[in-house]
Amino acid sequence: MSSVIASTRFSVLDRSRTREGHDAARALRDTVDLAREAEALGFHRFWVSEHHGVPGVAGSAPTVLAAAVAAATSTIRVGTGGVMLPNHRPLVVAEQFGVLASLFPGRIDMGLGRSVGFTDGVRRALGHGKEDAEDFPGRLAELLGWIDGTQQVHPGVRARPAEGLRIPAYVLAIGEGASVAAAAGLPLVIGDLRGREKVLRAIDVYRRDFRPSARAERPEVIVAGTVAVAGTEEAARRLLVPEAWAMAQARTRGDFPPLAPAERVEALAMTAKERGLYEQGLTGHVHGTEDQVAGQLERAIRETGADEVLVTTSTYDREGLVDSLRRLSRIVRPPERDRDDGPVRSLDVRQPPDHTTRDRRGREA
Repeated sequence: MSSVIASTRFSVLDRSRTREGHDAARALRDTVDLAREAEALGFHRFWVSEHHGVPGVAGSAPTVLAAAVAAATSTIRVGTGGVMLPNHRPLVVAEQFGVLASLFPGRIDMGLGRSVGFTDGVRRALGHGKEDAEDFPGRLAELLGWIDGTQQVHPGVRARPAEGLRIPAYVLAIGEGASVAAAAGLPLVIGDLRGREKVLRAIDVYRRDFRPSARAERPEVIVAGTVAVAGTEEAARRLLVPEAWAMAQARTRGDFPPLAPAERVEALAMTAKERGLYEQGLTGHVHGTEDQVAGQLERAIRETGADEVLVTTSTYDREGLVDSLRRLSRIVRPPERDRDDGPVRSLDVRQPPDHTTRDRRGREA
């Protein structure tokens, strides 16, 4: 294993994707099962997502699902990737995370995003629109104020049991959100690895503008992306097929459907536009055999200077998904875990990150 991979944390994000022939309840149970697997394999954290009114995603209540995941596991960190803050009152979010952190002390992460509903109808139903996303910095400041006891928006009101608790906060961003994370002095979660140049520009802005805070003394970057590992490159590519087709459907029909089996997708007669979007959805992801993925991950980490990689894999084949996660753990786990003389340890095996070993901006590599 390379020193770059050995010094990087690896974590898992699961979006509770629904599958043809299986209901939403199964998708949620699959998420909990995957969290147990991720913990057994030694991954650092396991996050769940928030999507409303989307046929292909069952995860609509991330703090509720995070509670189920935390209750089903014992050591892995658990959090949200993320709670979409424009959809909620900051006080309610603070209270929810206060309950989680009280029940599972030292294990809860608060990942926060700025997206709103997928469609106009969903946004109307939620009672929040794109203008709420524009106020993300203000909502973020209010939320953090509820937790540290400094908010002045509502005098005399306190967030219980959140106030005074140490709940790590993370800002999920694509592009401009990096500036919000920098101004707030919070760790940045950014994706995906396919749009590498855009990601690198955003990371540069984040590091340049970062303001040390009580929550983070230095910039911290978590890069998120799809990773698929299998015995052959073609088998890994087939794991990407169901999600690529779902994305093509979303772009052409405005509906993000449940995942279909790869063999059914590959037999479909697609329009030229569908075919183009589908092929586009298959490109740029980290995928292949263990050796191929190790090389791709090392390049991505060196280019971005990432402190952590947040891995997500959406596919119909659950056995293939679990196998991919197990193969990934063999790539990224420290050699000490090959022994059978002790419990599985977390993949968070390093000292505080030192970017001088891999920063792409002209420093020692």
